[in-house]
Amino acid sequence: MRPDSEAELSEMVKAAAALQITGGGTRGIGRATGAVLATTGLCGVQLYEPGALTLVARAGTPVAEIAALLASERQRLAFEVPDLRALLGRTGASTIGGVVAANASGPRRVQVGACRDALLGVRFVDGQGCVIKNGGRVMKNVTGYDLVKLLAGSQGALGVLTEVSFKVQAVPEAEVTLVAERALPQGLADLRRALGSPFDVSGAAWVAGRAMIRLEGMAGSVAYRAGKLRDLLGFEAAPADWSAVRDVTAFAGRAGAVWRLSVKPTAAADLVQRLDLEAVCDWGGGLIWLLDPTGQADVRAAVAGVGHATLIRPLPGMTAPAFPPEPPAVAALTAGLRAQFDPRQIFNPGMMG
Repeated sequence: MRPDSEAELSEMVKAAAALQITGGGTRGIGRATGAVLATTGLCGVQLYEPGALTLVARAGTPVAEIAALLASERQRLAFEVPDLRALLGRTGASTIGGVVAANASGPRRVQVGACRDALLGVRFVDGQGCVIKNGGRVMKNVTGYDLVKLLAGSQGALGVLTEVSFKVQAVPEAEVTLVAERALPQGLADLRRALGSPFDVSGAAWVAGRAMIRLEGMAGSVAYRAGKLRDLLGFEAAPADWSAVRDVTAFAGRAGAVWRLSVKPTAAADLVQRLDLEAVCDWGGGLIWLLDPTGQADVRAAVAGVGHATLIRPLPGMTAPAFPPEPPAVAALTAGLRAQFDPRQIFNPGMMG
């Protein structure tokens, strides 16, 4: 199914028994069942005001189209949308609704926040076919449910997004990356020092023995901050490909299960060393990507108490659920929200398995 309007989508939802919600099919995970409902027919930028730094687009609009439009005005989505097609072996075009549903966010999250922090408003169709709007084109406080934040990262379990609005960011005048060859414990310690400094770091990653710190802004400010961090940490300016960090290209096309871990940064080095798996670390160690060649590592047991693990790309035959089990209190909240917004439980049944 591929609705071309919000009204058509509403009627499809009312008539459905189970729906597997998808955008461009480039980043979905889990084992959802049901008739496939693609939002790609709900496409097009509805409003773009460069002077106000705001953009409104229908949920099926390709991310590439939005990026090109923003680039024409030297603007961007600040949270740096990951492109996981190579990692997951997918084709197609990522959609902005899929980005919101996954709360997909790249290395710049350490500075500007996640996708949900740039989101101003949403329109969506709930499990009873009702159209709901929350938020708007300017940031403001809300009462009751903050659906803008709630829908971001909900993986389509609460409703089908039809329209999203964002605050966007001007492309900075200058960018520099400082690099040093570091073993994992020292590298992550240096990244945490950089993030804890007053020098406004916009990227802090460790890949294959190389620690990287990114700075962006006005040219004079970037030069000053880079000098201070060089003195503090002994890093030097060098070329770096942040899209490779963002898209985890180190694991693309390679055999093995891929895990995404969100952990306490101070626990990252010990965790990676105990698991003895190849790792890409972002957010100063707060985000860890692991490649498990055999799919046999007990990743969830290892991460217990310091974070949680999502199985992004399983090997054939792996039975571990994609998403980590929720603590009882969180599970109760989740069930309550599903009962409110999808009482028939038709959206992405089985996804958490």
